[in-house]
Amino acid sequence: MTAPTGTRTSYDGLVDLVRAGALGPHPGTLRVAVAFTTRQAVRHDGRGTGYRNEVLSLRLAEAVGSCAVEPGALPDSAVEECVGADVARLLEHPLPAVRVAALDAYLMHVLPHTPANGAHPVPLPAGSSLEKSRARAKAVVGLLDLPPGATVLVVGVVNSLLEALRSRDLRYIPCDLKGGETEWDEPVVADALAAAGRCDALLVSGMTLGNGTFEPLRRHALAHGKQLVMFAQTGSAVLPRFLGQGVSAVCAEPYPFFWLDGGPGVLHRYDGSCPGGGR
Repeated sequence: MTAPTGTRTSYDGLVDLVRAGALGPHPGTLRVAVAFTTRQAVRHDGRGTGYRNEVLSLRLAEAVGSCAVEPGALPDSAVEECVGADVARLLEHPLPAVRVAALDAYLMHVLPHTPANGAHPVPLPAGSSLEKSRARAKAVVGLLDLPPGATVLVVGVVNSLLEALRSRDLRYIPCDLKGGETEWDEPVVADALAAAGRCDALLVSGMTLGNGTFEPLRRHALAHGKQLVMFAQTGSAVLPRFLGQGVSAVCAEPYPFFWLDGGPGVLHRYDGSCPGGGR
């Protein structure tokens, strides 16, 4: 199933189409059967720093939609509120993470990651957490079409992504709402939009859907003709709908994520060149 023309003009516009049943079954007729959170702490061998992840996931039939949150920010009651609720109700939930996860689950259900919908499967080999992180980073950075020396705004600091950019002689400005420093003591800026003007392309986490910063970055990329590549565990089925509307490519990674298991996995890359890819 290919998303109709005009479905990706804005995030709110996409939500309105889903609410109206324009992309598939009316969301009021579909109920979430399972809701769960995944919490992780990691410190890869050879790395001086670690990080934590927390993700809300909703199961709708065969599909799982997800939204990452800042660790500790999601109340325990959110999971119970989602179970048995219909998608239309969850799209109105007061918590942004619930709304994003519900939209992601719905779109995973009606527009799964298949070649017919524009997805290119990329095998992710088995390995340690660091090996799999680096393999994913190579797949993500490979979606950037830039000459050596170009500068990339990286929103959502992932050390393996920074390593992969370095390997291609690409410069970067790391950005995260928490600020701080990278593994290599580089300053992390907190205001992505303020830094975007100094960059040739944007490499952006799907977490921006949950914190409200995606739309300004999409509009910046669209207005200035810059590449905007999304790496998405959050909203993996949402972001491909914006190809050709500011988003140039997506590396989608639905649940289960690479850091949950040492075995082989699969990523889904979208570059807008296939049916359903937004062009």
